[in-house]
This record gives sequence, structure tokens and C-alpha cells, in this order.
Amino acid sequence: MADVKVAVIYYSSTGTNYRLALAAKEAAEAAGAEVRVRRVRELAPESAIASNPAWKAHVEATRDVPTAELDDLEWADAFVFCTPTRFGNVASQMKQFLDTAGPLWAQGKLVDKVVTAMSSASNPHGGQEATILSLYTTMYHWGAIVVAPGYTDPSIFAAGGNPYGTSATVNDQESLDEKTLAAARHQIKRLVDVARRLKK
Repeated sequence: MADVKVAVIYYSSTGTNYRLALAAKEAAEAAGAEVRVRRVRELAPESAIASNPAWKAHVEATRDVPTAELDDLEWADAFVFCTPTRFGNVASQMKQFLDTAGPLWAQGKLVDKVVTAMSSASNPHGGQEATILSLYTTMYHWGAIVVAPGYTDPSIFAAGGNPYGTSATVNDQESLDEKTLAAARHQIKRLVDVARRLKK
């Protein structure tokens, strides 16, 4: 039985952060963790989703992915959050989910959880770093332990050099490149390793 439980919680409109979440799942399982992948609830109106064919296709293709609940936060030893940047900040769908965690926070059930984050934008300077740092601010209030990748592996430099978390630069229909995936795998292995040491 796995000794570390990881909740991968994502928001994705057209699929990039879903692909990051799946890469995180694979890396965590390869490191020996038990993993749940959960999507946060979509808040956008149907008219907005329907106006973007890639967004609509992704929503329809991932309806079977379970929705994130507070139970997933309580269950996990470690969290991976994947969110696109929205004007240099966390997507409102992800922020709304984080904001519902008040009851767990008030009971101290988020203290010492290990956390890391990933983000994406359609250009290299689209706010990925600011988005990840903004998400980490919430984690500091929770009393969680932020485990950023730092410059702990050559893959971080190869993928663009973001020490806060893997940052994908991807347009709607593009795939994640191998450099980004390698950085994500290293980040998640580091997360699981730290969570495992903390549990011991």
C-alpha cells in the first residue's frame, strides 16, 4: 500500500492544465504515491464555453473526471494544484474551490500538508510565476508546507527556469513539450519525497 496520498487538483479550460495534472499523476504514482485527480467546478456560463470550440470540447471530454471536494483535501498528505493564469492570478474556478476550505482550515486539518503548484499561459511571460506565487499565499495561511522545485535539477533550467513551479507555455491545441514534462516529473517526485520524509 502507498505510504503517501496525493491529490492533484486542477482547473483547465482547453486542456493544458488537465495534461499537467495527468503528468503529475503519473509522476506521483511512479514515486509510489496513491493519487486522486480532481477537477474544480466550472463557473463560466454555458454561452462563454460554447463560444470557444476548444473549451467546449475539453469540458465535454472530461465530464467523467470527479469534481474536487473538501474530502480530497482532508484525505491527502500532499497537494498538486494546476491552474492557468488569469491576468497574472489564479483562475476564479480554482480560487472559489480554495475559498471553500475555510472549515478545514478552522479545524487545523490543512496544517503540514505538503503542496506544490503548476501553471500555464499562451506566452512565456503571461503571468505564470505570479499565478503560482498567488496560490502559495493561500497555502501559507493554511499552514501548509510549500515545496517548490527550486533549482534542484537541470530539467528546471531546460524548461525555462521557473523555480516556483512548472510553467507551460502552450496554445489551445498544442501538446506539452518533453522539457516541460521532465520538469513536472521532477517537481512531483520532489513533492512525494518531502511528504514521505515528513510522514516518517
